[in-house]
Amino acid sequence: MGASAVAIQQSPAGAVDGSWTTQFSLGANQVDPLRTRNIILLVVGILLTLGLGGLFLLIILFQSIAFSGVGFIILLMSSIPLLAIFGTILLLDRWKPQPVVLLLSCVLWGAVASVILTLVGQLIFGAATYALTGIDTSTPFISAVILAPLFEETTKTVFLVAIVLAARRFFEGPLDGFMYGSLIGAGFAFTENLLYLNGAYSEAQAQGLITLFFMRCVMSPLLHSSFSALAGLSIGFAARRGQWWMTALMWIPGLIAGMILHGVWNAAASLPLSPVGSLLLMLGLSIAVALCWWGTGFFLWYRETKTARDALMRYASAGWLSEAEARMLGTWKGRRAGRRWATGPARRHMKAMIRVAASLPTTRDRVEAGVGGQTEKEYEVFLLNRLSAERKMMMRAMGLAA
Repeated sequence: MGASAVAIQQSPAGAVDGSWTTQFSLGANQVDPLRTRNIILLVVGILLTLGLGGLFLLIILFQSIAFSGVGFIILLMSSIPLLAIFGTILLLDRWKPQPVVLLLSCVLWGAVASVILTLVGQLIFGAATYALTGIDTSTPFISAVILAPLFEETTKTVFLVAIVLAARRFFEGPLDGFMYGSLIGAGFAFTENLLYLNGAYSEAQAQGLITLFFMRCVMSPLLHSSFSALAGLSIGFAARRGQWWMTALMWIPGLIAGMILHGVWNAAASLPLSPVGSLLLMLGLSIAVALCWWGTGFFLWYRETKTARDALMRYASAGWLSEAEARMLGTWKGRRAGRRWATGPARRHMKAMIRVAASLPTTRDRVEAGVGGQTEKEYEVFLLNRLSAERKMMMRAMGLAA
């Protein structure tokens, strides 16, 4: 369904006459039509986070008491890439923040669930393959270049499919997919780093620990995040305007791309090169991966703000906003100015306006694509009425005519 087929509902009172003027009817759609579903998703998300978080704490506890205290140092070393990636994702998430419980669930899925599923899956597959064919799948090439990418990328990114099918309102485009995939990968890398750094310390003490820390946590911290982000990107592009089955199927191209890149990396690390040659090759690949990850993240961030700005101008044309309001709500500079201008109790309503305005562009995309049916249209009207109500309360709090 094309964009012209589903026009934006016109404001009941006509165009806004100047900034901060409210002339809207609030008689209908004042209740979120998805409220019950959102509550259920929140409860499920909290339970999942608590369950995985409990296992995560057990991992941390065991690690902290291992190796007579050195385990805590290894824990901190493994945490550095995770904290850096999580901080970057929080920055990218500022325009339209997603639920914290969802972000934490992604990290915990990668750090706990996907690791367990990978280990169990590879163990069962290896035993079955040896019993049926006599092939030993534990050889370095088969294990690292074939099985690791196959099982690890599948168990990590299947959670992305669960998110987009169960909570599509929080998976609205490629930026969301990039963020979720990166967090899952960062969680997986954290646990994997623990295992490898523990092994390095057991075999070569401090020298082995420092060497592997540099190789994994300093030189190549973004590998798993980059591989998983590819599946998130492919799902995200479909989630913006595609039907539910299309979003699920679009997991496959990103999954395959992540598997291939993962296999290429492991194969390159196994090449019979000199120590210097191997280091230079890994360093070059790591820099390329890092540049692609950072470039993709901030490009998607920029595109989201521009798309939101354009969509808000369309609402202004329909009379729901003045052009000045659309520019204010659609730019970082305007948002900051609005928060400074709205003092005291009015600031809470200004922040609510900013949150609602951030949700409108992706909702309009889904309405135009025919995704969500009548419920999506009702949700759009609910958001518009909510925007009007928050504006009115903000103006009253500022002592101005509403």
